[in-house]
Amino acid sequence: MKDPRIEKLADILVNYSTRVGKGDIVVIDFSGVRCLPLVEAIYEECLKKRARSVEYHFASEDLARKFYELADDAQLSYFPRHRLDAMKKANVYIGIGATENTQNFAGVEMAKMVRRQQVLRPISDRRVDHTRWVVTRYPTFGLAQDACMSLEAFEDFYFRACNIDWPDFAKKITRLWRMVGGAREIRIVSSDTDLRFSKKGIPAVKSEGLRNMPDGEVYTAPVKDSVEGYITYNVPSFYHGKEFDGVRLEFKKGRIAGASCRAGSETELRKILDADAGARYIGEFAFGLNKNIDTPMKNILFDEKICGSIHFTPGQAYKIADNGNRSSIHWDLVKILKGDGEVYLDGRLVQKNGKFVVRELKGLN
Repeated sequence: MKDPRIEKLADILVNYSTRVGKGDIVVIDFSGVRCLPLVEAIYEECLKKRARSVEYHFASEDLARKFYELADDAQLSYFPRHRLDAMKKANVYIGIGATENTQNFAGVEMAKMVRRQQVLRPISDRRVDHTRWVVTRYPTFGLAQDACMSLEAFEDFYFRACNIDWPDFAKKITRLWRMVGGAREIRIVSSDTDLRFSKKGIPAVKSEGLRNMPDGEVYTAPVKDSVEGYITYNVPSFYHGKEFDGVRLEFKKGRIAGASCRAGSETELRKILDADAGARYIGEFAFGLNKNIDTPMKNILFDEKICGSIHFTPGQAYKIADNGNRSSIHWDLVKILKGDGEVYLDGRLVQKNGKFVVRELKGLN
């Protein structure tokens, strides 16, 4: 018997997020076998919509770990042009991750993963810039364990966060989107945090279920060299298989001038931030707005949407809200402001302790 929640999510991903139609070339990338029921439902729905071609590619995290353990310099540097050529032919991309072991890459050298990410960047850039794409993470025992939940409880959380009325959500966040888009300066004040930056000339964007699933944010980017101050994040974060907590960043003229963490390797932290010149600048600032996500899951795709949080992202800027920063990394580090924090737009207090205090935005709380 099919799970109706899976059928509903497949319908959202195909018919709302990516709007698959007749003649489309669709690529479904997935890792882990647990997500096969969702892959099958998406595949069937794409065929029903008369997509010209629906390709599916399976990736193994165990094999990826073997690659990093055994690959020599030539193998790490090899660019798979055939994969770029295939992406150039696609106009729809759906990515599904079903990680069974979130610690699979804990023993892998960070430098190798960063280097390989740099090599493969043209493929991900092509996907982001030239396809209608969406990505999600499917419930597994590994993700449930990180979230301190049973698998059944995590599945309930996942479908509750994903299977919402996204067109209605898009309408509800429009006022915040306009307010952020019209602002010139943003300030965040919280525990061990006092940040100020300009966003003059950079638009705001609504994240309304079209790219990430689950979704729910309004984001923009700071003028690249305008960030001043410091921030301490309070949500644990996995990046390239390494866990960090209590990351603290200090900024001078937009650049990360100092970095430390309460838990995790500061050496590995510096390797991420030294990946390239753009890694020490910020590519995104966002409000998390998904009411069905209220606690950290130790997974960026979920945690950056926590209602009452912000994320302030070292690395690549999105071209739709572009401050010119280019990097091989994009690390959405999250700070929850519930009970502790204020956000100001052009000197006006709009959010206090994770709750919007402006009358026209209170419906988002």
